[in-house]
Parts: sequence; C-alpha cells; structure tokens
Amino acid sequence: MKKNHQVVFYDNVSGMSSARGVWLLLYFSHKNVCLLDGGFQRWQKEGYPVETKTNQFSHSTFVGKPDRRILATFKQVKKSVRRKGSAIVDARTKEEFAGRYARAARGGHIPSAINIDWEENIEQGLFKFRAELSTLYSSIPKESKVVTYCQGGYGAAHTFLLLLKILGYEKVKMYLGSWGEWGNRTELPVEIHD
Repeated sequence: MKKNHQVVFYDNVSGMSSARGVWLLLYFSHKNVCLLDGGFQRWQKEGYPVETKTNQFSHSTFVGKPDRRILATFKQVKKSVRRKGSAIVDARTKEEFAGRYARAARGGHIPSAINIDWEENIEQGLFKFRAELSTLYSSIPKESKVVTYCQGGYGAAHTFLLLLKILGYEKVKMYLGSWGEWGNRTELPVEIHD
C-alpha cells in the first residue's frame, strides 16, 4: 500500500470496528484513511453497487511510522486523573462505568472520567449531526487534552475519531489498554458509582 492510497473502513453501520481500523492506520501515520458513515447498510440503501464475488488478495508492503501522539499509556492516563486541562472519556456502557457490570478483575471506572457511551454517537447507524454531538460532548472544553478509553480500544477509537475528525478537538489520544488493562492492574485507582 502506498502512502497516498485512500483506505476506507466500513462495517454494517458507523461502528466501532471500522473506527478501530481508522485509528490503527492513523497510529501508523497513514493519513488518507476514513470511515464510511452508515456502513454497508447505508451503502446498499442508497443503491450503490455491491459485489458478491471474492476479490483476489493483492500483496503489498506497508511501512508505517508509529505516531505516539495519539496513543496513551496507563502511566499517561494516571497523570491525567483530576489534572486541570485534561479530560478522560469512558466510552463504555453506564453499567460498566458504574461497576455494576465488570469485565475485568475490578469494576468501575478511571477516577475523574466522564461516561459517554460510544453508541450515543450514532443514530440509525449514522453519526449524529455535528450540533447534537457538540451538545453531547459540551462538558469537554475544546482545548483539553482528551484521552478516550473503553474495554479494549474499539468504542474508544470511535469516540477518538468523532472528537478529532467531526468535532475538531486537536489533543486527543486513545488509551489502547483501556479497562481491560486498567481494571486488572490492582495498583491503579478505581471509582465506583451507583
């Protein structure tokens, strides 16, 4: 794959799997990458052509340089807790955030994180309008250093992409380890809310 090749990720809707693919290529410094809003469902609904045959795989060499500016480690996240000018966004469900549903050794959330479930970003398979999304994320000042996380870096990638590409936040990172790492590291602080 050449540096100027455009890559489009899609899944059934504007989902977290395609967002994770976009984030991954951005991490490897491939900037010409996007997500098909509405995914395959919208593509079909709009009447665009569809293939049913399998296309032969074409081998290529990809050389990417990691862009660590969009990746947060647990140490960086720990320094962001309750730090002025920083925001931590938990993209999991309210049940996971509150600690009622645990998918790690411990339930709960990273202290000072705000909970906006990534599924709140979409409606009927499409990203919501910018005005709605601006309202949804209005508690996070644009100049903040934002870290997104979820359970394993998929919903967080969706929120990362929305903040960076749709809402224009410039200082956004994704915590790839997410709750799968944080919730299993007993030395890290956890909050639980009912």
